[in-house]
Amino acid sequence: MSREKKKPIRPGYTVEGDAYVAGGRPTQEHTLTADGGSERKSAAPASRVSWLKAPPLRMKIVENNSLMIQLQIDQMKQLRAEYDKKEVKYCTFSKDPSQPIPGMTLQDSVNLDALNKYMKHLNDKFEEMKQTMLIKYIPAQRMADLDEEMIVLLKRRDVAEDLNKKLQFRLNELISIGEYEKAASFAANSPRKILQNIGTMNKFKAAGKIRGKPLPLLSFFEAIFSTSHAFRCPINADLTLEGIKCGLSEKRLDLVINWVTQEKLTFSDKAGDVICAYGEQDTYNKAKCLALAQIIYSECDQHKKAFLCLCKQGQIQGAMEYIQQFKDFTSDDLMQLITACPQIELIQSLTQERNGKPPYLSFGLTVLHLFSTDMKKVGIELFQELNKGGKDAVEHLVMNDSFCSLEKWQEVANICLQNGFEKISNNILSILRSQSGVAEFEDDTINLMEHVFW
Repeated sequence: MSREKKKPIRPGYTVEGDAYVAGGRPTQEHTLTADGGSERKSAAPASRVSWLKAPPLRMKIVENNSLMIQLQIDQMKQLRAEYDKKEVKYCTFSKDPSQPIPGMTLQDSVNLDALNKYMKHLNDKFEEMKQTMLIKYIPAQRMADLDEEMIVLLKRRDVAEDLNKKLQFRLNELISIGEYEKAASFAANSPRKILQNIGTMNKFKAAGKIRGKPLPLLSFFEAIFSTSHAFRCPINADLTLEGIKCGLSEKRLDLVINWVTQEKLTFSDKAGDVICAYGEQDTYNKAKCLALAQIIYSECDQHKKAFLCLCKQGQIQGAMEYIQQFKDFTSDDLMQLITACPQIELIQSLTQERNGKPPYLSFGLTVLHLFSTDMKKVGIELFQELNKGGKDAVEHLVMNDSFCSLEKWQEVANICLQNGFEKISNNILSILRSQSGVAEFEDDTINLMEHVFW
């Protein structure tokens, strides 16, 4: 007797349910009757009955799943519709212009404006590709020319290296026998200035001082600076700086003056600083050093330092013309310059009108700056000069000072009173009271002055 193979049971279904699903109709049973016949009975599978009698929760799950799938389908349709309607944004320039160019939608292909826009995009793309071809790609002939140029340059390099070795050998030979002046002249006149560098300088520096002979390092700089006009390029900034240091260390200011004013050098603010520092030590030649430094600072666009050099030389008029020429000085810059060079004439020039133009600095704010930076002595000298002009001078300053507020002028009046300049203080307060829209001060109380602009 054969045994039937059992079917695997799927979750949620019974064996009878499979039969129902497969047949699509109820199965039939045959039962034996007493006379040996059979009788058909129609029976619904138990699984169908149990499914029909399933609780509402199962139906709810099926409905929810169907609803979720439908929502996803609707969203995909909506995104597709938006994409079809969306205007294509073209990128005129791309990293790789050889990439395929996006086409047009069916809707845009029958739109005249869209077609014109797309045509412009294609033209731009074409021009971009042409430009890219010129930049990124080199014709074969041009590549061959470049290879030839490279070969020529490599040969020149090899020739220069061989020449450098020969020149270095000759230079070392002259230095070894103590012929420093000949060695300096040899280095200065070397082809293409091959020997005019820091390495050669160090060889002369290593020789030190030799009794009865000029300093070898100074001889080197004299030689290369004197031949600077024979070459297209000037002496570089590093050698220029070292040469100036060397000349000053040997107290040869005359040489430095000639180099700065006559030779073809490259200046730096450090070179100007070195000369200024030397002038502070050699007070007899301080004015010359300031003049030299001012030339250097101007050449390398260090305008504040150049202005300061002019002021320290007492050339206030020249300094004011310098400001007018370059016009890149801020009020903070000028305040710093006053602190570095606190001259009464300079302060007066900066706080007074010039040719009908407003002053560069506020007199009131400048006074407050002086007394707040331990420069009381300069402030008192300024008050003494102002006191000579009387009330008219004070009124002119107050009325033409558009930067100093009434509160600040009150502080100036307080400082005047505290330092024995009661007359100036009273003049300031009197002028402030006379201004329209300014409330009267309380009696005998300067610090409680009240005022308001209308």
